[in-house]
Amino acid sequence: MTLTLTIDGREIHAPAGSSLMQAAQLADVDTPVICYHEATTPNGLCRQCVVEVDGWRVLAPACVTPAAEGMEVHTASERVTRARRTLLEMLNASIDLSQAPEIQQQMDDYQADRERFPGAERRAPAMLDDNPFYVRDYDKCLMCWRCVQACADDLQFTYALSTGGRGYNSHVTTFFDAPMPETTCVFCGNCVAVCPTNALISKTEIYLQQGLDYDSIRREKRNQRRAQDKKGGAQ
Repeated sequence: MTLTLTIDGREIHAPAGSSLMQAAQLADVDTPVICYHEATTPNGLCRQCVVEVDGWRVLAPACVTPAAEGMEVHTASERVTRARRTLLEMLNASIDLSQAPEIQQQMDDYQADRERFPGAERRAPAMLDDNPFYVRDYDKCLMCWRCVQACADDLQFTYALSTGGRGYNSHVTTFFDAPMPETTCVFCGNCVAVCPTNALISKTEIYLQQGLDYDSIRREKRNQRRAQDKKGGAQ
């Protein structure tokens, strides 16, 4: 069964059950995304993929809004563009996006003003370096939930990562803020792979940026594992 809708003036025939994002792709229109990832369940958190639907009061997140018969959708209206630009400006004022090239490209595409909110309070949590495999640098975290989803039902089923706090203080964490080696983490790397901002970054990548070769990296990781084992034994 298919349904017919109009996207940016073009009539599209999409399979029933398609999201507006999937329908837009049939029209060769890619909506910008931040929280959405092909390996995780769409959750509509970031609202960067919003589109305008005729007759709707609010903009619709394309990743989770079902396409419907007869819809007239606009993916690049002035209202949509302004909403996406403002969201990017607010994110840039709150966290470090310097290592998020895709988001930086979106900021250029939407002509976002990187200095729009000079008095905004920036997130600045301490970097967490508690295992030999990856670092958690949460001043770069935009709470997209990709890592939490990858750690849970979408990929790994280990549930080592979760969310804590409320409002501005919301953050990705572990159960009781336990160090990563004391959680159910199996260090699969899926969370690192889906992170869009390098809030989670593998130590291999860090060492390569520092100019270490692979033999030096293996020695460094081995020493860290030994140090972690000794620390665990002392406790």
